[in-house]
Amino acid sequence: MPIAKISPSMLSSDFANLAAEAKRMTKNGADWLHLDVMDGHFVPNLTLGAPIIQAIRPHTEAYFDCHMMVSNPSQWVDDIAKAGGQMYTFHIEATKEPLALIQQIHDAGMQAGVAIKPGTSTDSVIGAVAEQADMILVMTVEPGFGGQRFMAQCMPKVKQLRELYPNLDIEVDGGLAMETIDVSAEAGANVIVAGTGIFKAEDPAKVISIFRNKVNEAQKQWLN
Repeated sequence: MPIAKISPSMLSSDFANLAAEAKRMTKNGADWLHLDVMDGHFVPNLTLGAPIIQAIRPHTEAYFDCHMMVSNPSQWVDDIAKAGGQMYTFHIEATKEPLALIQQIHDAGMQAGVAIKPGTSTDSVIGAVAEQADMILVMTVEPGFGGQRFMAQCMPKVKQLRELYPNLDIEVDGGLAMETIDVSAEAGANVIVAGTGIFKAEDPAKVISIFRNKVNEAQKQWLN
């Protein structure tokens, strides 16, 4: 049974205090830290890259969940690996050779995640891609900016993937909060990315704990 992994999105952190924010999240119970890498081309926004990931790395032992919203994902594999990334999640829409890219990521010593946008069908990952990947990320907003409204219409994709791959890590990213965790957990997601829903919460530890409990409880239904 895939266990809950709560991955606060550093996109919603105080960028002037990234080390302190990383420590604050792990102190509050985060399993992973979600690091959004955007190139200004695949998505219309620029964020952090390998040098910043490398700068944060000495300050936390958290697992680095790197979401690569970039047009040429194969270009950055070695840089992210050297910076301390552990999950390298690329977008299926950004490559014509996903299996080769998964192999490249594994060869660099990282796990490989594959992301799909809200408008992308699960057909693009079902089969060899999902079987070789370590995680599938179902975007629940259009990638590029934080603070967007959760797209519940993406939940059937999560449910389909969970039914097909009961042991696979399935991540959801975008608009995750107290109001949307139930539907996400019940659909089968076990890796929960949340930005403002955690960083802006009065009690981040309570939110993380509730998310974890809801996911782990929901995962039990898939054992049957």
